[in-house]
Amino acid sequence: MVGASFGRDRRGEDALEELEELATSAGFTPVERFLVHRSRPDAALFIGSGKASELRAELERCGAASVLFDNALSAVQERNLEQHLGVPVADRTELILEIFARRARSHEGKLQVELARLEHLSSRLVRGWTHLERQKGGIGLRGGPGEKQIELDRRMIDNKVRQLHARLERMERQRRTQRRARERNRMFTVSLVGYTNAGKSTLFNRLAGAGTYAADQLFATLDTLTRRIELAPGEPVTISDTVGFIRDLPHQLVEAFKATLEETVRAELLLHVIDASAPNREAQAAEVRRVLAEIGAGDLPVIEVWNKLDLTGLAPGVLRDECGTIRRVSVSALKGAGIDSLRMAIRERRIAWTAAHAGPVVSHGSLPRSEPDRAERFPSPP
Repeated sequence: MVGASFGRDRRGEDALEELEELATSAGFTPVERFLVHRSRPDAALFIGSGKASELRAELERCGAASVLFDNALSAVQERNLEQHLGVPVADRTELILEIFARRARSHEGKLQVELARLEHLSSRLVRGWTHLERQKGGIGLRGGPGEKQIELDRRMIDNKVRQLHARLERMERQRRTQRRARERNRMFTVSLVGYTNAGKSTLFNRLAGAGTYAADQLFATLDTLTRRIELAPGEPVTISDTVGFIRDLPHQLVEAFKATLEETVRAELLLHVIDASAPNREAQAAEVRRVLAEIGAGDLPVIEVWNKLDLTGLAPGVLRDECGTIRRVSVSALKGAGIDSLRMAIRERRIAWTAAHAGPVVSHGSLPRSEPDRAERFPSPP
């Protein structure tokens, strides 16, 4: 595992801990860390020829079969490093894409990951493909003017990308239809957001009684799930669990998952789940806020949920601002401590949201009193 820093930015051994977790999640076995500091990246080998030679000697010493960079590499840099080191080289972006490809479960999630991987691959077709320089012959000629193999491959990828965009667009139209139904019923919506492995899925299971897969690993779940819960009799809300964020999340993934993250943008309340036991929790929270601003959800109401209190020894509790509004709730989703306080905080926000909107908030499946004719045609279930 290689970590490179440039200029005044000097990273230490702890900077590669997240890369080690990513590597383990992708099925690799980390064996050695290699830190490099330069004034600027080398155009050909990224870490320079001298450090690349040192890295090659280190590979021979420890017997590693591949190299993972905690940085984003260009296609040329990856190709040159592989030729110099004699082993496969992958950067942080490719590693995250590989994890997403393995973890996607729903049909839409698989399509989104495939789209992201193809868009990433389209800029790297030259890597390791010497046959792509050959040309297809012209009419009746062998080796005459024509399209290069790389151009044919790029066009096939472009066609596949367009097909995936069309299929995802159809799924997005279905989601918009479902969303309009919820908006007609004026359902209060809550969305869970946070850094990967902060405990969102565990908290979602605790609040909604769902059986979502949850594990102590990065990107344990990628698919957005929505459930209806009742904070109190006659007070329903919908709650959604979304994909976790991470530092330097590949742009292709953000673009591919924008349709899924639309649930976050349109929520009335965000529960920002923070791993209270993480030593770099402030940096993780700042990265989540940055991504939320990027997708247009930076100004939504937020309650910070400090999770994993069972690992810190702290007691559950709430933190209110000067206006008396709950801004932070400390919980342990695994043990269930503080969950009642969190439900109370959500209920307070729901009541405030109800007061700010005309008319009562009605249960899912019921109808506003202003439409008696519609109620007669579509009576509510008993």
